[in-house]
Amino acid sequence: MSAGTVAVVVPAHDEEGLLPAALAAIGRAARHPALAATRVLTVVVADDCRDRTSAVARDAGALVVGTAFRNPGRARAAGVRHALGRAGTEAPVTWIATTDADSVVPHDWLVHQLARAREGWQAVVGTVVLPPTSPLAAPHRIRYEATRPPTGTPWAHPHVHGANLGVATAAYLDVGGFPALATGEDHALVEALEHRGHRVLRTARCPVLTSPRLRARAPGGFGAYLAAMPRPADA
Repeated sequence: MSAGTVAVVVPAHDEEGLLPAALAAIGRAARHPALAATRVLTVVVADDCRDRTSAVARDAGALVVGTAFRNPGRARAAGVRHALGRAGTEAPVTWIATTDADSVVPHDWLVHQLARAREGWQAVVGTVVLPPTSPLAAPHRIRYEATRPPTGTPWAHPHVHGANLGVATAAYLDVGGFPALATGEDHALVEALEHRGHRVLRTARCPVLTSPRLRARAPGGFGAYLAAMPRPADA
């Protein structure tokens, strides 16, 4: 697959504090030398924001879509629609990547996804890690990697994160895109892709650093998972 345009979609609800780091990381990934011939559109969906999220996004050069959904599924879908419309037909969006406003992608994140696309994968489902300084990092890793095989064996992990997800546009449209769910829209999209027979790669290569905050913006999301996670002190 050759990618004329890649869309990176970031839903955000009152994220003026963490969004700058997220967008700076996306910018570094977009400027990777291997993407010199690829256009990258970054779309921030400012969903029911009461802070400077929109201004921060514009200052970083991102496209901004304002919504009042308070619904991550609808927000991600709106961001994708905007990117597809903005790109047009001359250099259409052929690959959609999503991350979150409280996450920092590695510099080779987009290169990694597009390399897998060229291998024939129609979706790339990645993993997340917590900052090593967080007291949650070690217990999270133990629980998160419970099914990981011995070193050197590829791990087809069971996780799905909107913070580290990529999908070919044709496959995305084939399954109807992100559903309008307040939580689990990423899981539902991947399930639909697999159900339709699209080639979905679950890989632990190129993990995304994400926030260890326990009160995340999306109810029932990763923050709730961390808050409910057993820790040594709970024993």
